[in-house]
Amino acid sequence: VDDIPDDAFVVYLGHQGDEGAYYADIILPGAAYTEKAGTYVNTEGRVLQGRLAVSAPGLAKEDWTVLRALSEELGVSLPYDDITQLRYRIAELAPHLVKYDWIEPSGYGNLALQPKKDAGKMNGTPLTDDIDNYYMTDSISRSSPIMAQCSQAFNKFKFTNFKKFYSI
Repeated sequence: VDDIPDDAFVVYLGHQGDEGAYYADIILPGAAYTEKAGTYVNTEGRVLQGRLAVSAPGLAKEDWTVLRALSEELGVSLPYDDITQLRYRIAELAPHLVKYDWIEPSGYGNLALQPKKDAGKMNGTPLTDDIDNYYMTDSISRSSPIMAQCSQAFNKFKFTNFKKFYSI
């Protein structure tokens, strides 16, 4: 938030009105991942193709259609009218993003395993886990009254996603 310039015009394109929406000058309703077709890359680098499971509520649209309509309003129409045309364009620009369920090899793994000569000594500080309630770390779960009730039932002291120490 501190990094947003005072004269910036902030556009939020998303769902569930997560924290970014509070700082936006305009909010464009986007569909959740279950409400749209999409291409995703998981943390191991595997490209996944998502398919629409349920229709988006209200005025929410798939993100690419919102950007396509906005481009038309601005007089610079994007050159695709459906998801297939968009995926062909993605294939032209980033061919690795259409190799579904494939991990593109990189040289970073070997580089990460090589010790740095002047790295110094480890300081012994233990790693910590600051997330206490993993199931409430995404905006969809945080917006769900049912998930809030489940979380509360699981641990009556959980009012946040982050660990606290309680005295009983």
